[in-house]
Amino acid sequence: MKHFAFVSPPAYGHVNPTLPLVEELVERGHRVSYATGEALIRTVTDAGAAPVPLPSEPPSNALNDMRFTADGLAAILRDVVADTRAELPILLDVFGADRPDAVCHDLMSLSGPILADKLGVPNIALVPMFAGNETFSLSRVLMPETFDANHPDLVEASQRMAALATEFELGIDPRPLEGSVPDLNLVAIPREFQIAGDSFDERFVFVGPSLGSREQVRGWEPPADGRPVLFVSLGTAFNDRPDFFRLCLEAFGGTEWHVAMAVGEHVTRDDLGDVPANVDVRPFFPQPAVLRHASVFLTHAGMNSTMEALYFGVPLVAAPQVPEQRVNAQRAEELGLGRCLTADDMTATGLRSVVTEIHRDDRVRANLARMREIVRNCGGARLGADRIEAHLDARTAGSEKISRHSGVSGD
Repeated sequence: MKHFAFVSPPAYGHVNPTLPLVEELVERGHRVSYATGEALIRTVTDAGAAPVPLPSEPPSNALNDMRFTADGLAAILRDVVADTRAELPILLDVFGADRPDAVCHDLMSLSGPILADKLGVPNIALVPMFAGNETFSLSRVLMPETFDANHPDLVEASQRMAALATEFELGIDPRPLEGSVPDLNLVAIPREFQIAGDSFDERFVFVGPSLGSREQVRGWEPPADGRPVLFVSLGTAFNDRPDFFRLCLEAFGGTEWHVAMAVGEHVTRDDLGDVPANVDVRPFFPQPAVLRHASVFLTHAGMNSTMEALYFGVPLVAAPQVPEQRVNAQRAEELGLGRCLTADDMTATGLRSVVTEIHRDDRVRANLARMREIVRNCGGARLGADRIEAHLDARTAGSEKISRHSGVSGD
């Protein structure tokens, strides 16, 4: 039995894709300790992990618009460094006393690779978004031509990160998206969806999405009248958009659609005005339960939501809220899996027209059927657990071989 330390920021889009892997490892008899912020502790505990609460907050809203700016990126990097300084004493104390066999960390975690380096254990990256390597970087895709890499705020934030690396005498470059590439990276999307997928070597295992026990969660059923279901959600992070939800009510209220609309924790029914009878408004829905029956998903195009839609073969109409989501949406459109809304589409008539068009598009349906098969045959959590076990076995065998060859024998 092995002990695995999981480390992730407290964001559903980062934690949820890892839960099936946690469940699979626990089912195989391994022990998993999961370090994340208080907001997700119950979630990881339900998956079978021993919780390690961290004083981390959900990711910064510094990029809560469609601009990828140097000062916005600097704010995120400052948050990452501050979280890392707060987390590391806890992580080193807990896992110094209960040493794991490997650290499995979110791609955006700075604490994870530092912890692995300080403990001298394997560092395994869990990638819930587009992966990056020596030739492809998501951050460079996000940067507009006007991006100022020498902006004083960004320079200062980079200096803070460099100081952290020096302070902990790291043997790796731990920068999120730009640092050292671990020997094993489990990517929760298919290679066919990955940008520049052919450029990734054997260090990257495209296990695709898994739902694990979440696939069996119910809590929602479609109406008995047979209306097509339109699922509307902007995810859990960047969803304080009452104007968008009011537009959806105007576009789809009183139509042939049954609308399941998740408005998050910040928007109330009072913010929306009159809600038509064919619209079911809630803070959140059990997403897999709705997608199982949905005809179209009007989504922010977070990668986790995108992959879950493809798992169920649901066409995407994307209203991205941040630059990373825009790249996801553009990739889905490029592959013929849906449409990314433009500014001209953001009227009640335009929104209704796009959703209707995508719903009736046979080419999109055919593309989705092919991608659904790809997604469901990637290997998922089972392949991820296989590769982790094989990776540790190979390292153990290599260490034993080195030990035998370096030994001194005599009579």
